[in-house]
Amino acid sequence: MNTASPACALDAARVKFTQIVEEKDLLDTGVAVSVSTLTIEQAIGRPTRRDFPIVEGKERLVEALVNEAKGHAFTDSPRDFSGTLRDVMALPLLSNQNRAVFIAVLNATLRSLGMLEGSLHCRDEDPEKCAKELAGYVHEKWGRTTVGLIGLNPAIAEALVGVLGSENVRITDLNRKNVGAVKFGVTIWDGKTQTEELIRQSRVVIVTGTTLANGTFDSIWDSIQRNSKDYLIYGVTAAGVCVLMGWDRICPYCRSE
Repeated sequence: MNTASPACALDAARVKFTQIVEEKDLLDTGVAVSVSTLTIEQAIGRPTRRDFPIVEGKERLVEALVNEAKGHAFTDSPRDFSGTLRDVMALPLLSNQNRAVFIAVLNATLRSLGMLEGSLHCRDEDPEKCAKELAGYVHEKWGRTTVGLIGLNPAIAEALVGVLGSENVRITDLNRKNVGAVKFGVTIWDGKTQTEELIRQSRVVIVTGTTLANGTFDSIWDSIQRNSKDYLIYGVTAAGVCVLMGWDRICPYCRSE
């Protein structure tokens, strides 16, 4: 388990990212950065199940284009953006909007440089296949253990319960409509007040990469390290940051095109 714990994950990633961009002389020349918000069908195609946050309208996927390479990031506050990499580096990472722009551009840029394979979200039936593969990986590596899922991904939650049993799965979420509800036999805890307890009660913590965009990742990461827990980060949003920081990530169906 990697125990490096920067004070702010995105700031630490930005330092590494800036070094790469400066070495490649990309700050101002040869790069036009644009970020746009995708429709549901553009983002994930036509999945069978309709309970994903993006389908329910709670999140959107933004897409960055850098040197004809694309990168995605989930956010609840999408915005369009046009500028250079220098402009992106100068963005204050204090809002969900700016963090999503930075992350999508990071993913697109690393993809354009060949440093990242999958920078785009999976589509159609792949999210459910991903969930089953993730749950199988957890069972194979750690056995029938206790798992904390931070961020309610319904496909992953259902797959984990199917493999580990509802008694071994804890889930927190920030969506007030989900808090207190029972999903797949598991009562959803409040992500604002009960994430620390979820981490303490779990041997393995599974974290959505969207936490990097919504500003909650740092406290989660600090708690994982403080409590010496194993972890997995999942999802395309975290792709570039995990490459730069050397963190464990699972995202078997993310796409390059």
